[in-house]
Amino acid sequence: MTFMEKLIGKRDEIDIEEVLNSMDAEGEEDAYQDADALVRPISLNADADKDMAIAEMKKGNLLLLNIADIAKRNPIKLRDFISQIKKEAESINGDIARISQDKVLVTPSRVKIVKSRK
Repeated sequence: MTFMEKLIGKRDEIDIEEVLNSMDAEGEEDAYQDADALVRPISLNADADKDMAIAEMKKGNLLLLNIADIAKRNPIKLRDFISQIKKEAESINGDIARISQDKVLVTPSRVKIVKSRK
């Protein structure tokens, strides 16, 4: 036992899943009305999801697109969706970048994504 553990007592084990799951609690839309922009998670699966993503981006919101399901099921449809979203992002001076195997970040105007890694 280290000196600090002796001094303040042994640390309780942290359940990371419990912490992460408690962060997922959904709140009321009214709680966000004072925000300048929102980060919207969207699962990109159908035309309606693509249209919603474009509409949210035009409202000035940032999008975190989950592309895992469609990437497995229909990569051609995914390419078309991403092309359309990219075209709309460029038309409003927004930005788009893949941030992981399953996630794409889309930003509205005035928000750029640093794509180079140091």
